[in-house]
Amino acid sequence: MTRSTAVPRFGVNYTPSEGWFHHWLDYDPGAVRADLDSIAALGLDHLRVFPLWPLFQPNRTLIRPRAVEQLADLVDAAAERGLDVAVDGLQGHLSSFDFLPAWTQTWHRRNIFTDPEVTTAQEEYLRTLAAALAGRPNFLGMTVGNEINQFSSGPHPDPDLIAPQQAEDWLARMLAACERGAPGKLHVHAEYDAAYHQDDHPFTPGQAARIGGATAVHSWVFNGTAQRHGPDAPATTGHAAYLIELAKAWAEDPARPVWLQEVGAPAPHVPPGRADRFTAATVAAALDCPDLWGITWWCSHDVSRSLADFPELEYTLGLLTNDRRPKPAGLALAAAVAEARADWRPPAPRSTALVLDVGGEREAPKRSVCAPGGPYFEAFAALAADGARPTALLLERVHDEAHLAARGITEILTVDDVR
Repeated sequence: MTRSTAVPRFGVNYTPSEGWFHHWLDYDPGAVRADLDSIAALGLDHLRVFPLWPLFQPNRTLIRPRAVEQLADLVDAAAERGLDVAVDGLQGHLSSFDFLPAWTQTWHRRNIFTDPEVTTAQEEYLRTLAAALAGRPNFLGMTVGNEINQFSSGPHPDPDLIAPQQAEDWLARMLAACERGAPGKLHVHAEYDAAYHQDDHPFTPGQAARIGGATAVHSWVFNGTAQRHGPDAPATTGHAAYLIELAKAWAEDPARPVWLQEVGAPAPHVPPGRADRFTAATVAAALDCPDLWGITWWCSHDVSRSLADFPELEYTLGLLTNDRRPKPAGLALAAAVAEARADWRPPAPRSTALVLDVGGEREAPKRSVCAPGGPYFEAFAALAADGARPTALLLERVHDEAHLAARGITEILTVDDVR
């Protein structure tokens, strides 16, 4: 793959200002268009949107035509405002709530990753959504689902347990269904950071970095990073950049694009008065990573306080208020976007590599070393705090001269070198 020198994309995960994702139950085209106007005013160029799987496919053999039409209407409304759209399919999981169809639960309980009837229905659902949007120039492509890996192991209270090979087979099938529906679009899958940090997790970094059109990473500093280092530390503001570089360690193509698909400023881990600084610093650090496809901030609008039972931090993650006014973080992102576009210079290769030993690159049985507090994470953070621009290099590739040259790596350090 040829290394891109284009300005990265800048977008937002669309959370409707009225009704959150429950808006699909009483879809209001006018409200959606007002939301999109407020997003476009920030200078962003794309959205990631979230159909709720149980509402779109309430029965295994029923994909509601009206729901698909409403999704298409949203995509068309975005196009009118110069916004491209990526669509997540299997929702799945959003902001601490699970959204699974009744035909996968209780009396119909079956594993969503391995049951033949369920997986065939999932394929048809993803294909149908992709096909409905395939002819629209502003449709970017499908994401299989939002952090659907959280259903596959603990700490989920009722997981659908699978092995790594089963996860890989499932991902391949789902992405193939997306490609059948919309050939040539950017189809990806996305996991929360257990894929990189949890030793026994069936979704692996290798799958993230080798399956699909790009590697998607989700950066959340409430995972122990901000608690350990504080909101302003380089380890915290550079957390997204760390995940971007960590993901590259497993990529077979040195120029494979990485999409920072979710990143946000969660209170109180990032105090509201510092959200604008965190946003600007996080974006600057991510833009210093070669091969960055884009940054998609979480999220567009705050969750209304009229809705109950969300974790407290979820209510205030928006770049805009419920009445569509930009917040300090939104203004900071808009300024960062304008600056990047006005004077874009692709970042130089990260020539210093920190060797990563996870006990084998395929299933990565020791990947908890990469989690906050782990020796690899802390060594990487220390290098960044000292002004270095480290990247991650798997132990298995230390002597791969072609790989090192393709990535521009000229200095190799170990964790012991940093201590």
